[in-house]
Amino acid sequence: MRFALAGGGTGGHVYPAVAVAECLRASEGTELYYYGTERGPEHEVAEREGYVFRAVPAAQVRVRSPLRLARGLFRLWQGTRVAGDWLDRDRPSAVFVTGGYAAAPVGRAAKRRNIPLIVFLPDARPGWAVRFLARYATTIACAVEASVSSLPKGKTVVTGYPVRRQFLDATRAEGQQRFGLDAHLPTLLVGGGGSIGAHAINLVVSRALPRWLEGAQVIHICGRDEEHWLAKERMRLPEWQRNRYHLHAYTEEMAYAMAASDLAVTRGGASTLGELPALALPAIVIPGAYSDQDVNAAFLAGTGGAVHLPPERIDELEALVLDLLGDRPRRDAMSDAMRGLARRDAAERLAQMLREVAA
Repeated sequence: MRFALAGGGTGGHVYPAVAVAECLRASEGTELYYYGTERGPEHEVAEREGYVFRAVPAAQVRVRSPLRLARGLFRLWQGTRVAGDWLDRDRPSAVFVTGGYAAAPVGRAAKRRNIPLIVFLPDARPGWAVRFLARYATTIACAVEASVSSLPKGKTVVTGYPVRRQFLDATRAEGQQRFGLDAHLPTLLVGGGGSIGAHAINLVVSRALPRWLEGAQVIHICGRDEEHWLAKERMRLPEWQRNRYHLHAYTEEMAYAMAASDLAVTRGGASTLGELPALALPAIVIPGAYSDQDVNAAFLAGTGGAVHLPPERIDELEALVLDLLGDRPRRDAMSDAMRGLARRDAAERLAQMLREVAA
């Protein structure tokens, strides 16, 4: 059976598709095609995972500039035509899209060919692409219950956020071993924003390290563009503190880093709704410059699993981390709240939904 996956622009849109694909691949004879933008992170991920990649033109449509709007609409028309040509060639039995610019033309082309379409919303609130595709979807799946009221009744279900197998298998002991951690120290994980990083967070981290490292160790996933100057800051630390500061530009083992940690500092991308709950990891969520991140952060804070720290209050991060690392009962309560959001069967459930509509 053949399936097409689409969506990208951020890891929060790509990795749910990867998680579902892992389950689909468990069935013998499954063929997978990934439709995305040429320059998006989905291209690299698709090639690494061994999917056939199909490049589809796409651009943002919801913009204020008339020129950019015209360009976006043209790319939507162009992308629909190109996606349709690929669908005619690949002949998938069903299509799974997760949002992002490339999802819109793919979903539109699938509807025109009467190919069953499952749309997955990874964020707490639907963005433009998901709202646009709702009219074409066979079924709409949501990561969290809070999203249901924003989507069409009758074809919307809550499945939870599908996470990759490593987030279901990772253990604290193995995470400590992989990152060379001291099992007797509390661990803070800082993720600035995927492979790109977030300079504002990293600046605060660099200033806070001497105090944080007095009683804890830090895994810092800083972004490829930020590693050079943070490595110099690391060398300025005393040797005993350098040994506690584990600096990485990027990692494919985030599940193990999270499993080994007691507290996370992270942006509010869609993946926070799945990965933090899967490992019951309490977090301080600092949303980036996108409204969906602010909504995600507010949602997690509302459950009690996270602290929502607006960007304009980022200077409070140093003290807030120290307070939470020193308050085990509060972190335990936050961990329990995160665990209550987890739906460990989400990826398998979505894979089964795809098999059913395909049949």
